[in-house]
Amino acid sequence: MDQDRIVGIAKNVAGKVEGAVGQATGDSRTEMSGRAREAAGTAQDILGQAKDAVSDLGESATGFAKDAIGRGADYYAEGNRAVAETVRNQPVGSLLLAGAIGFGLAMFLKREPPRRSRWDYRRYQE
Repeated sequence: MDQDRIVGIAKNVAGKVEGAVGQATGDSRTEMSGRAREAAGTAQDILGQAKDAVSDLGESATGFAKDAIGRGADYYAEGNRAVAETVRNQPVGSLLLAGAIGFGLAMFLKREPPRRSRWDYRRYQE
């Protein structure tokens, strides 16, 4: 529980008591002061509740992120083991696959842009 909630509840109770005393004695000024203190206490209590909600949300998000990181590390380790086992069982096939992937990437990255024909340049000169 946030400190603002405790102080807000205390102000709220004090305002209710002060308002009741003012109403019982017929002093409207004391009654209005009590109502104002009660409203301030309620506002501070709501502020404390909001702080608590944000804090709980932050803790939940932190827990979710830690869980996601743990799962990601497990998936990475499992995938790494599977690839290592496949390479151990089929080294030639793995070598050929790696070479094909490398060749494909090289062809993709070194590809020249398409050349324009001379008819394309005439269209822009008009």
